Amino acid sequence: MRTLITLLAGTLMLGGVAQAKPQDHEAELARALHGRVAGAPVQCIDLHRIRSSRIITDTAIIYDAGSVVYVNRPDNGADQLNQWDTMVTRTSTSQLCNIDTVTMIDRASHSFTGLVFLGDFVPYRRVQTGSAD
Repeated sequence: MRTLITLLAGTLMLGGVAQAKPQDHEAELARALHGRVAGAPVQCIDLHRIRSSRIITDTAIIYDAGSVVYVNRPDNGADQLNQWDTMVTRTSTSQLCNIDTVTMIDRASHSFTGLVFLGDFVPYRRVQTGSAD
């Protein structure tokens, strides 16, 4: 019996080590922005231009506006960003601004998981490659 308990404890410890592998969210963001160059930050973006949004866990929100993607690194609450949650944003205008907040909601239970305070939006555009003549 003592051997069984020791084996179980060892197995649990090894499983915990395997699960503790940190994910590199900065690298995920870099892959999403590959081939794009950053522009000057802006305080607001027009919501009617946004096609989709994507959460990079614990890091940023990417807003896709077609030829331009905007990256928002929250001023506070980035650790509440989870790619499996749903973002709920309430605005009183047609723009999303750096003074707005995003409520994070669990998709399965529909419970509150966090509050994110947006920062400035950094536009990223594709690098124009010209042919040398």
